[in-house]
Amino acid sequence: MDILRPEIAALEQNGITRVALTRIDDPDVIALWFGEGDAVTEGFIREAAKEALDAGDTFYTHTRGRQALRDALKRYLDGLYGIELDPDRITAPGSTMLGITIAAQMALTTGDHAIIVGPVWPNIESTYRATGAEVTYVSQRRTEAGWQLNLADIRAALRPCTRSLFVNSPCNPTGWVMPTEEQAELLQLCRERNILLIADEVYHRNFYEGDVAPSFLTLARDDDPVVVVSGFSKAWAMTGWRIGWVVAPSRHAQTWAVLSECFNTGATVFVQTAAITALERGEEAVTRLRNQYARGREIVTEVLGRCPRVELTEPQGAFYAFPRVRGLTSSLAFAEGVLAEEDVGIAPGYTFGPGNEEYFRLCFAHSHEALREGLERIVRYIERHDNELDSA
Repeated sequence: MDILRPEIAALEQNGITRVALTRIDDPDVIALWFGEGDAVTEGFIREAAKEALDAGDTFYTHTRGRQALRDALKRYLDGLYGIELDPDRITAPGSTMLGITIAAQMALTTGDHAIIVGPVWPNIESTYRATGAEVTYVSQRRTEAGWQLNLADIRAALRPCTRSLFVNSPCNPTGWVMPTEEQAELLQLCRERNILLIADEVYHRNFYEGDVAPSFLTLARDDDPVVVVSGFSKAWAMTGWRIGWVVAPSRHAQTWAVLSECFNTGATVFVQTAAITALERGEEAVTRLRNQYARGREIVTEVLGRCPRVELTEPQGAFYAFPRVRGLTSSLAFAEGVLAEEDVGIAPGYTFGPGNEEYFRLCFAHSHEALREGLERIVRYIERHDNELDSA
């Protein structure tokens, strides 16, 4: 008899790594499959970590993150959003994904129901299902005005046992950004129903219509059932550092300390020093990266816009394109074919939730030369196989 719980045994590898792990270290591949660019973290951030190591900063620290980091996060968030956060609401347990995992574990168990706004990064579904909860998707809709979410669809999906709702804005993979008025309406719904809203805002600075995307932090009270999750991976190009933060009700501070200790024993200590440096000295780097990504978005629109088979909605935020290839019946076969024939790594659409089989995702955070070459190869593959696509 298998010792695994059924919920764990049923989990599957996501479609991104299913494709990528076959050639993850191949230098011939233009790797547009993961959510990161090809530039290393800024030197002054790396130096801060090295200096901390050289100073012997290698011991345990507070499981919610050392006080200096939480203080720096408060200053950053207060200044960015014009708010005054209670410092007890801030925890830096480790990676952003760890924050999502802990929040889901806090709220859900077998017999509960959770809603995910899709399309969405596939690990979110796995995280929810690992709790034993049943999961329902409510999907954004692609319109002439861009990707949009109908809140009536969320209301229709609610059940008496709904205990959590996940929303990612700016969105991976669509680039959709939830407007403030819709955030307020969704927050009020969660208040009324006592549903934990997990708001993933890790792309908060990857926004192309302003300096920062709308945030639930400007709306949520301390007593609201909301956990806002964010991190350093995307804005500061620190994906491998595995450091993020959450803003949660202050009454749960002790619970975050306990669960952070259980899951991770606290974030890596010398990485926390680098994170403080990123917050205090990294604003110029954030702006420079956002400008690079904005140009990458233009290149995607330019190159894919020449392909009649491709329909592309320009993203408002994050750094992904989520194009539709009309007539595509297997996004996995498409991604595998592009990799085999053109040495370009992309993510198949099916893995971002139901209804996305005609789509694929690519990351445009890479150097412009590599991005353009990768896009040209994708278009070449589509044109070569045009007769094999079903008529749409």
